[in-house]
Amino acid sequence: MADNIARVFADAIATDPTRPLLTWYDDASGDRTELSGATLANWVAKTANLLVDEVGLAPGSPAGVLLPPHWQTAAVLLGCWSAKVSVTDTPGDVEVLFAAVDRFDEAQSWSAAEQYALGLAPLAAPLREVPPGFADYVVEVRRHGDHFTPQSGPGPADARLLARAETRADELGIERGARVLADTSRYPDPVDWLLAPLTRAATVVLCANLAPANLPTRLTTEKVTHALP
Repeated sequence: MADNIARVFADAIATDPTRPLLTWYDDASGDRTELSGATLANWVAKTANLLVDEVGLAPGSPAGVLLPPHWQTAAVLLGCWSAKVSVTDTPGDVEVLFAAVDRFDEAQSWSAAEQYALGLAPLAAPLREVPPGFADYVVEVRRHGDHFTPQSGPGPADARLLARAETRADELGIERGARVLADTSRYPDPVDWLLAPLTRAATVVLCANLAPANLPTRLTTEKVTHALP
């Protein structure tokens, strides 16, 4: 296996970048968003370019991430890891902070030079009102380039995260090339819903507020081969 997360992601989409890699459902809002490997890679590249070109981060710089499981969270995390930025969810001093709008109270305990707000709205719609001291992530990230070349070698936490992801893939029974359904209420850790599937080149159906009545149809229509237990 590759020694860094950026390479694992690239390898996972290399065979067919057009296939659905991450499909997002929110049964509370009715939102469904499907991203191919190529589309997610585009968001990841833009995020990494934002971090390097706009924020000016160097490998190892700390970034705070206060986000729930979501396709935009995948873009932020993979963008950070591609830029070799160190991701933390522990309050403290960081160079950049990404926060969901419903976690702004938590964000007050952080100190960050740059802060980005995420509304996590359907169709990546911008925020109607941007809170003071924040910039709107989906507006800012779209201004950046579609391609990013990560530095070679692992980032600060890549070895630890990938080791955990390999272990969790085994524990969760994720086979190579599987189509995996994950309930965010049961699997909020991105190691489970993002990294473990990527180590198996698996695709993910990520479901928030999953309505039990919707599950049988979703398993069929999304051609799920493995629902996380």
